[in-house]
Parts: sequence; structure tokens; C-alpha cells
Amino acid sequence: MPNKNGSVYGLTILSPIIDDDKASPSHDLQIRDYLAHLSTREDSPFAQAPGTHLARLVVMDDVIYVGAPSCEEHLKSKYLIFESNCDGDLDTYLSGLASAIPDHLDAVWKHCVGYPGAANDQAFIDYMKACQLETTFYFAAVNDKTVSETLRALQTQAAVADFIATHQCVDASTLQREFIELVASLQAKPLPLPGSMGPQRDIKTGGRNE
Repeated sequence: MPNKNGSVYGLTILSPIIDDDKASPSHDLQIRDYLAHLSTREDSPFAQAPGTHLARLVVMDDVIYVGAPSCEEHLKSKYLIFESNCDGDLDTYLSGLASAIPDHLDAVWKHCVGYPGAANDQAFIDYMKACQLETTFYFAAVNDKTVSETLRALQTQAAVADFIATHQCVDASTLQREFIELVASLQAKPLPLPGSMGPQRDIKTGGRNE
């Protein structure tokens, strides 16, 4: 089903960036500068947005035609690309974004054509959906787990890997006792913060994947 992979929604939005010769610096450069200073860890704005598995923001200047025979084609404007894998339905997710991080959304999308602002919830949702492209092929780390379930699984994976690395050649009785203690400690631990266990660059302005 387009836009869906299991219970995870794949969102792709292309918003045309304002082309204004009088703007200095240009609107696309202002977007790049703002994104470059955003955190990509647990204090990332998109880590604060409910239901976000990952989020990426990229400024696209132009495209290169790669077919044969080759020809020269150009976009009519530069675009801000927003990609997200998220829990739940689209309207709920977009409404959650507008509620959780309105200042960050406005700081970025105010440079895009027709952006109404995040204060008007329905206008914001309508705008984002108008800029949406159907997602038919995208990366999803999970397809049937929520953000909370995924964070717990990553926490458990890291703890078990560390346990294995530090318990080589331990006698069986000690191994069993300390593994039971590990399980108990994991059950008592709070849920990791979103963004605290993921890749270093979930929000990006271009360049390499990490």
C-alpha cells in the first residue's frame, strides 16, 4: 500500500522554496543555515515530535537527467524535501508536529511558497498534504513497532551486546545469575529518549548518510 509499510507511515513532502532576488541571503541558504544548527540527538525538535521514527530535511537545488539519450532539464524552483517515517495516520502526525514544534516549523517553512504557518492547525495540515508525494519505496527500520517499542528493543540490544562482550569465559552459574540481574535491570530502566539511540545524522542538509 502506498505510503504505508506495516504500521509505519512513510511521508515525503516537497515544498517549493521562495525565489526572491532581493533576499539576502537567499531563502534556500537561510534554510540550510537553520538546519545546520539543529541538534540530531535527543534534543532534536523532531525527537520531541510524537511518533517520529526518523526525519530528514534536504534542500534540492536541481536535478540531473540520467536517461538516454541525455537532455538538459531543470526544476522551476528549489525545493525543501521533508521525509519522515512515523506512527499513526498522517493527519494526527502533522497535527502533532504543529503542536510540538511550531517555532521550528515556521523558521524553516516560512521560506517556502504558500506556507500558512503552524498556528492554524488545519491550514498547516492542508498545506503539507498539498506538497506531499506518494511514497512507494522507502527505508523503514521497522514495519510493525511503535517508536517506544523500537527504543526499548534498541536499549535491550545494546545491553545484551555489552553483556556478551564482558562475559567471555565466565562460569555457568555466574553467567546465569548476572544475566538474570541484567534482565531485571532492563525491566526497571526508563524508556530511552527519542533520538538518544539512533544515527548521528537523522536531520540533514545534504551530503553523506551516516
